[in-house]
Order: sequence, then C-alpha cells, then structure tokens
Amino acid sequence: MDGKTLAVIAGLVLAYALVSRRLADSVLTPPLAFVIAGMVAGGGAGLGLGVLNLAPDHAAIHALAEITLILVLFADATRIDLRVLRREAGLPLRLLGLGLPLTVALGTGVALLVFPDLSIWEAALLGAVLAPTDAALGQVVVNSERVPVKIRQALNVESGLNDGIALPIVLIFAGLAGMGEEGRSAGEWALFTGEQLVLGPIAGIAVGYLGGKVATAARDHRWMGEAFERLGALAMALLSYALAEAIGGNGFIAAFVAGMFLGDAARGFTRSVHKFLEAEGALLMLLVFLLLGNVFAWPALGELTPAIAIYALLSLTVVRMLPTSLSLLGAGLRPASHVFLGWFGPRGLATFLYGLLIVERSSAPNVSMIFTVAVTAVVFSVVAHGITAAPGAALYARVLRRAGDEATTSERESVVEHPTRRALLRR
Repeated sequence: MDGKTLAVIAGLVLAYALVSRRLADSVLTPPLAFVIAGMVAGGGAGLGLGVLNLAPDHAAIHALAEITLILVLFADATRIDLRVLRREAGLPLRLLGLGLPLTVALGTGVALLVFPDLSIWEAALLGAVLAPTDAALGQVVVNSERVPVKIRQALNVESGLNDGIALPIVLIFAGLAGMGEEGRSAGEWALFTGEQLVLGPIAGIAVGYLGGKVATAARDHRWMGEAFERLGALAMALLSYALAEAIGGNGFIAAFVAGMFLGDAARGFTRSVHKFLEAEGALLMLLVFLLLGNVFAWPALGELTPAIAIYALLSLTVVRMLPTSLSLLGAGLRPASHVFLGWFGPRGLATFLYGLLIVERSSAPNVSMIFTVAVTAVVFSVVAHGITAAPGAALYARVLRRAGDEATTSERESVVEHPTRRALLRR
C-alpha cells in the first residue's frame, strides 16, 4: 500500500471522525458514509474521483476481510450473555430457531425462480449468504431508548448470533455447490466437511473456555494489565482461528465458538473485547465498508440486471419479513412489531465477507454471480436501512404510544440488555 493510498484512507477516517457527533442521529450512518466515500474516491464507471483505486485481488484486501470476519464473529459471540439468554430466550429463539432457517429456505426458493440457471445447491448457498443480519447498519434502532428494550434486544441478539449460526450452513452449501467441479467423491466431501464442522468448534471451545479461565485468574491476581486485556482478547480470537486451521477445522467457526465460550466462562473479561470492538474493531469494520464501496460496489452495479435487482430487493423485504413474522406468531406482538422486526434485518458485514469467502474457497460454477447479488443486496441495505433507521424507530415508538400501554404489554416486558456495537454512535 503506497503513501497516497494510505493518506486518502486516513483522511477519510479523520474527516468522518471530526463530524461523527453531529451525524450520530442523522440518516448518514457510518457504514453508509464509508460506502459512499469509497465509491466517490474510486474511479468506477468513470464517475469517481479516481484518488483511491484498490485492486480486488490485492493481498491486503483479503487479509483485512479475513481478520475482520474473525474478530466480528468472535466479538459478536462474546456480546451475548448465554446464561441470561437461556432465561430470556423468547424472541431471539424464535428469530434464530425459526426465522433463520425459514429465511434460508424461502431465499433458496426465490433464487430458483429468479435465477433458473442456478443449481439447487447454488440457490441454497445464495439464500444462506443473504440470511445473516448486521445490526451495525441500524445501530440507531438497537440503541434507541424510544424502542422497547425487548424489541431492540431481540434484534441485537439475533444479529450477534445469526452470523455464526449461518456460517456452517454457508460452508456446507458452498461445498455441495462445488462438489462436482472439485472432483471429490461424496465420501471425501463428507469427511472434509465433517472435519471442518467438528474440529473447528473443538478448537474454539478449548481456546475460549480455557483461555477465559486463565485470563480471569491472571486478572484477579493482578498479573495482567488493563491495556493488555484487550490484546489478550485479540490474541484469543486469532489463536482459535489458527489452531482450528492447523488441525483441519474451520477457523471462522472456531472464532465464533471461542467467543461464545469465553463469554460464558469469563463474563467480566469480555468487557475487554467490547472495548476493542469500540475502537480498533470499529475501524476495521468501517474500512471493510470503505473497501466495499471502492472495490466491489461499482463492478456489481455495472453487472446489475433486473433479476439481480429484484432478488436483492426481495431478500431485504419478503424473504426476510415473511419468515420473521411467521416465527413471531403466538408471541403476542402487535402487527407493527412484526413489520419493525422484519424490516430491520439489514445485510452488512457478514453477507459481504461470506461472499468474499465463497469466491475464494468455493468451486461452484456461478459463485461470481452469487457474489454480485450479495454485494448488490448489501449496497441496497446500507442505503435503505441507513436512511430509515432513525425515522423508523421514531415512527414505531409513536405507533406503540398511540396503542397504549395495555395493548403493548408484550413489547414492554423487561429483559436484560446485552452490549451492542455502540461505539459507532458515541457522541
């Protein structure tokens, strides 16, 4: 990376930082700002300024994507207190246990209708890549005190866990979609997939649980300085990934599982992870959105067809909202809550990074087109959910207020709040 490129990137980060407080409640969310900045700074379609032109095959891009995915999976898992979640599973269990698989299934069916050239496994892969949500695109919603805590925490917990839950599904469908191209027998594919899905969690459990116990003991005995707690948390995420890859497992699954077990074994220590996510982690996430806008958005829009646009829009609306509403039947929520929870399931980091992952690791014949659809959906989502987050939260609050407390008893039930990625909204 040359000096000019670094200067442009640093300048864009500094420019947003200088006005971040003023923009905190505006429609210009950090992800939207950095996607736009990346597109404007680039030279795609001859419309950008041409001052930042990163190559899609640059090694630094793939390194940034992989490290960010490791840390996002790890940190998101630590945000959710599993002991609390076991007592207050309610809406999160419905969204994850019913809503997520229904979303993948409906996304698969719609993909087969819109893209008849896709195989069943490629359609399923597309549905799985577009299933996880990203609360970072609607942080105003999950942090707004106008929204009942039960509702915003349902979205927070869902986005914290569904990226890790969806990952094995993505990997399985990616393998099935490319099995014929790779020349593997069914037995070889089953063995490889089994190793990935079994050895990865084993590595994650070992690092997360044992690492959490050791780190807690070191902190309690005052052997570990506060500054190094954050470095220790970062090291655990990377160690879980590296250990899993070394023994034949999947490192990304290991990072997610390590985060879950660290959060369960050493809840106090996870504050260090949250502090990291609020600073260094936030920077990495914003750089990924800058990368999305600069390198991948213009090519995806250049390849945009009516079918791709239709599927991307359906993925953000019907494919997300219908399964969500079905999963909430019997929960006692008002129709407005069904719509609110259904709409605010934006597609962001996980979808984009999973897209990059399958391009690199899958031999599916139509993987390039699947990636284009994923990028298009993320760009649409960054814009649509960014500009509707604050107004949507305000409108939803007014609807509940007009309905009255007695009619919204279920929405107003008290639940424990899990940490969010609040750093991107700090004033």
